[in-house]
Amino acid sequence: MKADLPLIALENVGKRYGSVEAVRDVSFALPQGGQVALVGHNGAGKTTLMKLMLGLARPTSGRIVVLGRDPAEGAAETRRRIGWLPESVTFNGALTGRELLRFFAGLKQEPNAAVDAMLDRVGLGAAARRRVGTYSKGMRQRLGLAQALIGQPRVLLLDEPTTGLDPEVRQDLYDILAELSGGGTTVLLASHALEELEGRVERVVILDRGRLVADGTMAELRRLARLPLRLRVTLAGGDAEAAPPEWLAQAGSLRRLGSCEFEVACMAEEKMALVRLASADVRIADLELHAPTLDELYAHFLRGHGQHREDAR
Repeated sequence: MKADLPLIALENVGKRYGSVEAVRDVSFALPQGGQVALVGHNGAGKTTLMKLMLGLARPTSGRIVVLGRDPAEGAAETRRRIGWLPESVTFNGALTGRELLRFFAGLKQEPNAAVDAMLDRVGLGAAARRRVGTYSKGMRQRLGLAQALIGQPRVLLLDEPTTGLDPEVRQDLYDILAELSGGGTTVLLASHALEELEGRVERVVILDRGRLVADGTMAELRRLARLPLRLRVTLAGGDAEAAPPEWLAQAGSLRRLGSCEFEVACMAEEKMALVRLASADVRIADLELHAPTLDELYAHFLRGHGQHREDAR
């Protein structure tokens, strides 16, 4: 496969289960490297799309290419280059972590010598001889990530990988994913945890009822949505009920947050003018600028898609 071709490409993909359309006319392509989030509510089609990419299901319509092949063909070499972590990780609790990972290494024709290094990489080296049945939820999730990483996959598909994990374990997971994507692995993760994705993924694909409703970087999604930014101003002095500066009061959508703290909404093209006014005001003690969050962008695009469905009736 040529280096400039996408590692994953979907063209007008649809998947129907009887009368239910799980995926409808979805198209996007993922190049080598980078971390991409696939977000959507329960039933939006995230897991179905991943199963189609894995070749565990065939599309009803459209075309999927993963690593230059149709994944449903089941080419062994292609499958060895794909890592997969399902949402619900279930392992044989009677096996030790090392025994279990050696089993998966055998399936991918990888040497046992790589197993201990992989367990160390995900923080399970000290628990390698323990039975998996004694592992905590976070440890089982780490073990699931370890089996997905066997064979240095070029494509890594993760379905809700941080569910039930504590903050430290989540941070460790994202550190590993950043290292992998920096080395050329394409990481696609489905997640409900929108807040924690900000700053950790380079691109977001939003699904609603099986359809793709938005796709882009955070900057691109913000430009498309044109949601207002929030400028938060704190006045010096700490007066009990300080009056806002006149220039701020005239900006519109002013909201008092505290005795000397105010917030105003502004469009992106207005922010620099307001920042300059704030910089020249001796009453200003602190200034914060908040861009729309992924949660807000997600809600915006779903509302727009819902309105589109209503208009089409």
